[in-house]
Amino acid sequence: MNARRLPCLALPRLLITLLVAALGGLFAIASLAAGDGAATDPAVARLQARWAEIRYQLPEKQQAKALAELGDEAERLLAERPDSAERLIWAGIVRASQAGAEGRLGALGLVKQAHRHLEAALAQDPLALNGSAYTSLGALYYQVPGWPIGFGDDDKAEWHLRRALAIDPDGLDSLYFWGDYLHEQGRDGEARQALERALQAPPRPGHELADAGRREEVRHLLSRLEQ
Repeated sequence: MNARRLPCLALPRLLITLLVAALGGLFAIASLAAGDGAATDPAVARLQARWAEIRYQLPEKQQAKALAELGDEAERLLAERPDSAERLIWAGIVRASQAGAEGRLGALGLVKQAHRHLEAALAQDPLALNGSAYTSLGALYYQVPGWPIGFGDDDKAEWHLRRALAIDPDGLDSLYFWGDYLHEQGRDGEARQALERALQAPPRPGHELADAGRREEVRHLLSRLEQ
């Protein structure tokens, strides 16, 4: 049972109110998986770098606009090479991050778009960027509200996150999101173990800013587990 699911409501106005409130909690998606593997496509490397700048250096109130612009750029790059798993992953990551930063009614359309891109990436190459499509989809499944609002599903979240760990067992992103998911499930002992392992993850060349930001998120979550 997905803890974030809401009961079916007969009143459309109340449903819309709850939808907006639920999407307001999607800001966590702004810290979606940054891609564990090194990009072989220079255009993807630029998307990665700009995403990290927006996420970890730009003031929060400026992030939605910047992510919307980056999302448009990611879509243009994807149109040039629609069969690129790396570009599909990053189009999905940026759109999901944009949804989290906006947190409004339109965010649901963005996360659905992200979901389509990530599923397409898995169809092209499930191992691309060290299984980042699995990590990102897993994060979406436990952070997006469930039926009747969205497609959130804790069982699917766990399946995808476990697949990501099977591909990249020592990855900073795969371990962070596994730990965050476990915390959401009330499995804090397991979450602590995963997060402590995340802090031991090897550095990723070219991901210095993203790594520093992610490690800070790991430490913040660990501090919450101690409260």
